[in-house]
Amino acid sequence: MSTEGTERATEEAVPARTVEPTAQERRGHLQLRTFSSLEHRDFRYFWASTFFASAAQWIQQITIGWLVYQMTGSAFLLGAINGVRALPFLFVSPIAGVLADRFERRGLLVGTQVALGVLAILFAVGVQTGRIEVWHIFLFSLLTGVAWTFNQPARMAILPNLVPRAQLMNSMSLTSASFNVTRIIGPAVGGLLIAFVGAAGNFYLQAGLYVLVILMVLPIRIPPVGQEARSRSMMENLAEGARYVTRERLILTLVLLGLMPSILIMPYMSLMPAFAKDTLGQGPEGLGFLMAAAGVGALVGMLTLASLGDVRRKGLLILWCGVLMSLGLIFFSRSTILPVAIVSLMLLGAFSMSFMSTNNVIIQTIIPDNLRGRIMSIYNLDWGLMPLGSLIAGLIAEEWGTPNALTIFGLLSLIIAVVALLRIGSLRRA
Repeated sequence: MSTEGTERATEEAVPARTVEPTAQERRGHLQLRTFSSLEHRDFRYFWASTFFASAAQWIQQITIGWLVYQMTGSAFLLGAINGVRALPFLFVSPIAGVLADRFERRGLLVGTQVALGVLAILFAVGVQTGRIEVWHIFLFSLLTGVAWTFNQPARMAILPNLVPRAQLMNSMSLTSASFNVTRIIGPAVGGLLIAFVGAAGNFYLQAGLYVLVILMVLPIRIPPVGQEARSRSMMENLAEGARYVTRERLILTLVLLGLMPSILIMPYMSLMPAFAKDTLGQGPEGLGFLMAAAGVGALVGMLTLASLGDVRRKGLLILWCGVLMSLGLIFFSRSTILPVAIVSLMLLGAFSMSFMSTNNVIIQTIIPDNLRGRIMSIYNLDWGLMPLGSLIAGLIAEEWGTPNALTIFGLLSLIIAVVALLRIGSLRRA
């Protein structure tokens, strides 16, 4: 995509509802204002809804994993349950994006949260009465994955309408920060609740959190969309979104680079138990420190990014974050003592989340609002490919060991990042 094409697309991507800057913004006092986006009423509601939704997801994830392992003792099924939950992102996401552009986005958010709440209550009753079997857990994970697949494009599409364009980086960083706060505390809370009130209590809590999400979403003022999309068939809507991505070279580049963390970086999480035990000689406590370290690093990275505000040369920032997150994975893979591994994971968490957030910001800045749901659903396909990366990493680890598998993935990611840094001038200038 030419520079002129990028500028033209950016100009066309004006949000459907213009958010007025606050008085402080008009005076130019934006330096190091980490939480400036929270001055906007609608974003405050959105941020709170993200916090409650993320907390529910992390509590579900640890409880589902505990149930599967408790019932089967199978590490394979433990990994398979996460794969089942991610599959809908691969197969349903494009349809979800079309719906986010055809129908009222707040209605989609509320509807999917209602579905998730009902599923959580039904599953809680099943666990409480002792009627849950392993196939029920897989079905529950699949259905919740479908609901989240329809939720995410609509959720991502409304964010640029809630803050001024200059605060998009700040707002997305704060949204990612809320996710990472719950990433740190959610599993801990979930584990304590399993111990003290039982697994069923976690699913009742999850349903309650979804009610809070709905209460936060309802007051948000979201501009109407869909009139143009509804004038064509869904297949035409799908084709229009795909044509836009393939025609706009910078968008296509960003979407493809967005696969790096999902396929090459994030598989370290699935191999973490093996690495902690076999390489570092750690038990459950050490594993907990390692999992928390990446979350803490990601949180620090997001707050730093939020403080920087509307960074210039965001494309250059993405590329350097890609290099540094790859080095973080390589350093972690060669760690033999816990403190070094923790520091490496903190760096990995900080730079990988900065990479993903900045990538998202550039895409959201360029794309027009009437296509936002479809483009973000294509961007979300990486979640469906994450289990593929974990599967390949697991096979390599079986053959050559976990440290070598992670090193190979880190080196592949580093090569891609360096080549992109040297060869893709349009991204360096973005």
